[in-house]
Amino acid sequence: MKIKLIKKIPDKPGVYFFLGPPKRSEGGKKGKNILYIGKATSLRDRVKSYFGKDLIQTRGPILLDMVWSADRIDYQITDSVLEAIILEANLIKKYQPKYNTKEKSDKSFNYVCITKESLPKVLIVRGSNVKHRVFNKIYGPYTSGSQLREAIKIIRKIFPFLDDKSKNYLEFYRQINLVPDLGDRKLYLQNIRNIKLFFSGKKKQILKNLKKEMRSYAKMHEFEKAGEIKRQIFALQHINDVALLKQDTEASLNFSSLRTAKPNASLGKIQRSFSRIEAYDIAHMGGKNMVGVMTVVEDGEVAKHEYKKFKIRTQGGANDTGALREVLERRLKHTEWTHPNLIVVDGGVAQMNVAQNTLKALPRTDLSISVVAVVKNEKHKPKAILGNEVIVRKYKQQILLANSEAHRFAITYHKKMRNKNFLI
Repeated sequence: MKIKLIKKIPDKPGVYFFLGPPKRSEGGKKGKNILYIGKATSLRDRVKSYFGKDLIQTRGPILLDMVWSADRIDYQITDSVLEAIILEANLIKKYQPKYNTKEKSDKSFNYVCITKESLPKVLIVRGSNVKHRVFNKIYGPYTSGSQLREAIKIIRKIFPFLDDKSKNYLEFYRQINLVPDLGDRKLYLQNIRNIKLFFSGKKKQILKNLKKEMRSYAKMHEFEKAGEIKRQIFALQHINDVALLKQDTEASLNFSSLRTAKPNASLGKIQRSFSRIEAYDIAHMGGKNMVGVMTVVEDGEVAKHEYKKFKIRTQGGANDTGALREVLERRLKHTEWTHPNLIVVDGGVAQMNVAQNTLKALPRTDLSISVVAVVKNEKHKPKAILGNEVIVRKYKQQILLANSEAHRFAITYHKKMRNKNFLI
């Protein structure tokens, strides 16, 4: 495996390209053969991570094949991680590299959408909802919802804008400079235009426009507006993306490193965030009207549109573990559903063993799914979480959120089934 340029890659943020042998077009001309595009806080460190001895464990078989197929590495430096995130999305959309395959479906990707209104809003919209509304502009897809939300926060501090929550929190947003002066529609539309340019990767054009506008306002003695634009120029030239630096580090390893980590492994060694957590619970009354549910937390937030209900078909009596096995087996047969990175079960060792054994019986060998169990006290309040200690410490909040949602959803579904059957 001979790959050029590894030692020359700088310790700076940007986008990197794994290139294969040049492709010949129909006219016989050689063209770039981009196999994979990625972003990084440190291009040097990220590229080095592809050449460790544990490549298949940390990157998986698909990217292992990509590395062996590549013969060159190229890169493009950006001024910030924020710009690297946007550039990566734009280039992947443009070139559609072979190995930029993701575990999520397009419907679970995130897009930045700008509405068609007199005062346009800037929204983050899931792929499954993009087609349900008409937008002026759509940017993406972005595979990490948490990174995109942090990116939007940074951009909003530079170019304040309206979103769907602005109506309810308008005065508060004004106080913290997240909403501009809505009485000046021209200035607001300038912000929207600059946001569009930023998501198109045209920061230089924005700076050029802003400097021109600042001189114009100063010439007309509108010094307050000129001062606001001067602030925007400074913010663009000194983007503060510390939160994105942290998140990009956490995204550098794949889920298998968490699954195989030793219970006493340090948190510093576990660097990838779970993007999808599924929680399961069973509800019944003395074995009657037994139901199961699945709830989902994606990128730290509940995804209610992904929740599922299951009527228990194979179990009689109060067999919670048998019902859990049935629910998991039925759920995992749906290979078209986005698979989880972590499964949370309600119960103890027995429920955790059922989940782990069900996963082991799968014919697929490319899934890397960890399991934890939430143990409750006599008041049905969480008292412990069983499983990998590193996962539990790092994702405790999301685990408890998913488990709480599963319990609530299961009880609600059980009561509905019980009332329905009572009337029959």
